[in-house]
Amino acid sequence: MSAAVSVLSATAAAAQTVAVFKDAGCGCCGGWIAHMQQNGFSVDAANVEPERMQQVKSRAGISSDIASCHTAFVEGYFVEGHVPAEDVERLISQRPDAAGLAAPGMPLGSPGMEGSGAQRYQVLLVLKDGTTEVFAVH
Repeated sequence: MSAAVSVLSATAAAAQTVAVFKDAGCGCCGGWIAHMQQNGFSVDAANVEPERMQQVKSRAGISSDIASCHTAFVEGYFVEGHVPAEDVERLISQRPDAAGLAAPGMPLGSPGMEGSGAQRYQVLLVLKDGTTEVFAVH
């Protein structure tokens, strides 16, 4: 990616605030938040109790098969789990008719889950009817 494109992406992201709901004791959620901030997003994080977390996910239409540890919202979309900032930027710029993105589970090597043993994982575009399609592969 050229430096100009990188600066433009960071500038576009800077206007976006990501609202994150997470468990207070979850370190990987903090890692994902740091990743988003490093990529120009403003983050408003709220620590919530597990039962409240389930309510957040349920209201957003996030089923257990695509769930992860934290749930975020940006520009009318949900972002479930360890989705890379570049995918969130693409979602915002393309504005598909969808509910959001999900990186199901907690894939090793994803933002906030760095370390040894990185695995290949998919980011899913979750359509408004709950069906999914592959949005990106990392």
